[in-house]
Amino acid sequence: MRLAHVALWTLDLEAAATFWARLFGADVGGLYESRNRPGFRSRFVRLPGGGAIELMSGPWVEPTTPAERAGWDHVAISLGSEAAVDAMADRCRAEGCLLSGPRRTGDGYYEAVIAAPDGARVEITA
Repeated sequence: MRLAHVALWTLDLEAAATFWARLFGADVGGLYESRNRPGFRSRFVRLPGGGAIELMSGPWVEPTTPAERAGWDHVAISLGSEAAVDAMADRCRAEGCLLSGPRRTGDGYYEAVIAAPDGARVEITA
């Protein structure tokens, strides 16, 4: 058994696709527009080394608040080393999307937390 993909609602499909391609080197797939659900559009981004995220948008999608609530909280992407986390954190700090870190967590991870364009949290880990 393996996780096939995770899905993320976004207000701006192209900004989200650009974020994942620019920061993570993701391969961005073609645009899908549903004939059964007018207004639904999506693109898959495939991360180097495996894993995929379906970016989804539609006119009914509303902005989120940063408050914690029930449901998925974040996705974690392993970059392979502490140096890679530090470098990505520096880049994200310069771009204004670093939320916290880098730091060593109580459960032993070395991580930083960044925000995707609509505020979804992404942990980058060693």
